[in-house]
Parts: sequence; structure tokens; C-alpha cells
Amino acid sequence: MKKVLVATDKPFAPVAVQGIKKVLDQAGYELVLLEGYTAQSDFVNAVKDVDAVIIRSDKADKEVLNSGNRLKIVVRAGAGYDNIDLQAATEKGIVAMNTPGQNSNAVAELAFGMMVSAARGFYNGKSGSELRDKNLGIHAYGNVGKYVAEIAKGFGMKLFAFDPFVPAETIRKDGIEPLNSVEELYSKCQYVSLHIPANDKTKKSINFELLSKMPKGATLVNTARKEVICENSLVQMFEARSDFRYVSDIAPDNAEEISAKFSGKFFFTPKKMGAQTEEANINAGIAAAKQIVDFFEKGDIKFKVN
Repeated sequence: MKKVLVATDKPFAPVAVQGIKKVLDQAGYELVLLEGYTAQSDFVNAVKDVDAVIIRSDKADKEVLNSGNRLKIVVRAGAGYDNIDLQAATEKGIVAMNTPGQNSNAVAELAFGMMVSAARGFYNGKSGSELRDKNLGIHAYGNVGKYVAEIAKGFGMKLFAFDPFVPAETIRKDGIEPLNSVEELYSKCQYVSLHIPANDKTKKSINFELLSKMPKGATLVNTARKEVICENSLVQMFEARSDFRYVSDIAPDNAEEISAKFSGKFFFTPKKMGAQTEEANINAGIAAAKQIVDFFEKGDIKFKVN
């Protein structure tokens, strides 16, 4: 019997666990739960005799992967997978997957909630501004970007997107103007919604040179990863541009400095919350379980990321 470990320091909602268990029961697999653990060693020990692992923001590092004597697959229930050591997984012949699209609407709704809050001065009692007729740039037109675009159309915003991996015609068919460079996107848009992954090419790529190109009323919305932001550039922007606002669903490492100097110009959620809805919780967990079953029963590696 295959054993599937669900290792979550931030546990799935009970209904999501029930859904995962139902999928695994139907396949004749055993569910093993490690919820709310406080030490990485607990994860290392729990993975020793399982065939598959489902994680959320948990760190599937080299030590964890090497501990999995029977481990064949790790699935990140969510889109980002920088918490999996892909090189270590590949070296050990372990398939790493994510579950793209399952929490996209949740992330998009949070992005827009923060955007509205920033436009209204974070509800400080003073006059804010409206989103209608403002330019919104979508930086990376993937699953989340598409949902952001859908919401933005309802607000009457003018939409632009830059994504070198998506054909311009695909973007244009969705009623969005594709742009040819990231510099053009930032130069044209008062609002930019950021959805790029964190990798060697993108880390710290959102810097002062790029942000300073934004028009008056510049607001950067980050529901991607904090690593893609050059955090010193945030301070530079706040100092140089009184109109600049930054909203993010994860605080930068220099949050204390920003908080002390630039009150009223930013918002950070207390922890990464893009996927923190009941619906996304359920969708991503069940999708991960189904992908594991399909991997073992059909050899399906559609969502492999290593």
C-alpha cells in the first residue's frame, strides 16, 4: 500500500483533509498526517517511510528528500515551488510537482483588495483615487494574471501585460494590450500587479531603475515572492517619490525600516496569504492528491517542475 504524507506546519482546512483522504482511500493509499509541527526534524523523520508527500509552504529541503527512503514524488499544493530543493529531488530521482491554477482566484482577489485599499489611502479618512480608467500592468500573464485581468475589467481599468513566455496574440485575444518589454510596462502603468516566479533571473529584478519609470500615482502590488524585489530600492522609491505605494502579501526583510519611515505608504499582510481561502485550500490539496494517484497509476508527470 502506498503511503502519502501530508506535511503542513499551516494545516489544511479539515474539509480539505477529508477531500484528500477520500481521493487516497479510493486509490487504496494510506494517508499520514503531520500537522502543525514546530521543528524541521519532525518532517525529516516523518518522510522516512512514505512514497509521496504533499506540502504547502513547508521546506522540502535536501535533508528531507534524502531522508525519504521510498519517496518518489513531492507535490506543492499551490503554484510556487521554490520551497522544494529541485536539484536534490532530481539527484535522488524524485519528481517534484506543483498544482498550478488551484489558488489563482484567491491570489487575484487579494491583489485587488490591496489595490483598492492603496487607491483609497488605506482608508485614512482623506480623499483617495479611483481605479477606473487607470492603467494596470500585469507582469507575467499566467493563471493569476488572467484572474486579475478579469477583475480589472469590471473596474473599468485599461489593461496591459508583459510576459515573454506567452504569445502576444493570446494576450490580445483576452482584450489586453501586450507590451514588448518590462520597461514599457512599468513606464505606462500607474498600477503593476506582479506575478513572476522567484529564480536566478528574477530575484531583485524589480529595482529602483524599473520602479522609477512608473507614472504619477505609482502602486506596486506584489503577490509573488519577496525575493523578486530589490528591497533597498523600495526605500529609494519611498524617499524619491511621495506618490509611491507598495502593497504585498509578504513583508520585506526591511519592513521595520519602512514602517518607521514611511507610514501610510504601504501595506503588508502578517504572513503570505494569497492562497489563504477555504476554496483554494480545498482545491490545491485535492489536486495534489489526484496528481499523486495519477503519477503512480498512470505515470502522469504533467505538472513536473524538475
